[in-house]
Amino acid sequence: MAQFELSGVTLEVPEAFLTKRIRMKLKNGGYEGHESRAAQLVVDYGDRVLDLGSGVGYVATLCAMLAGAENVVTVEANPDLLPVIRGNLALNDCEEATVLHGAAVGAPVAGGTLALKQARAFWASSVSDAGGAETIDVPALVLRDLIAEHKPTVVMMDVEGAEATMFDAPWPDHVRVLVMELHPKRYPDTVIKRIFDCMSASGLIYAPALSRGQMIGFCREGVALDAEG
Repeated sequence: MAQFELSGVTLEVPEAFLTKRIRMKLKNGGYEGHESRAAQLVVDYGDRVLDLGSGVGYVATLCAMLAGAENVVTVEANPDLLPVIRGNLALNDCEEATVLHGAAVGAPVAGGTLALKQARAFWASSVSDAGGAETIDVPALVLRDLIAEHKPTVVMMDVEGAEATMFDAPWPDHVRVLVMELHPKRYPDTVIKRIFDCMSASGLIYAPALSRGQMIGFCREGVALDAEG
């Protein structure tokens, strides 16, 4: 088990999950650096945070430290990562955060499960359309149901391309900030246009202070952002 410190968060990651690239990013602070910076800009104590695509639980733990652990729900599709996430939450006194197993989707799917292709690099696991021997079935969690149940004010999202299905209808008013990673190699540019159009229809505007490259942020007008952090 390797241990790392990032933005005041202590992380323990099993050696089996560490490629050379992941280890370097964890050591030099580059792992999910844009996401963590955005979280520190927008998450206040008492915010309700929904984190989609937890990985090893870094952003979820950071949000739990900022918002209060009882206000954070984090979702992860890879079952092998669930004990890692719970361990890292506990390591940072954030055990009250809720960890859900499943893959976030935009609409219900037949059978209620999706095929997940696992990868050694934990950030590379993704839903597979083909299924097969190299995949496992995981629960499909519909985004609108997650939002209706947990009523987040802040949504953090890194779902390896599944975001393409999540912007067909306006989001509710209680979501004041969305920070997400785009995956343009997985879908055409028209999907990115649909995301921006949907956010505009939801009253959420593009936030340059939360955005870097494929990481983009949206917030409601009047949300104060300190771009210097």
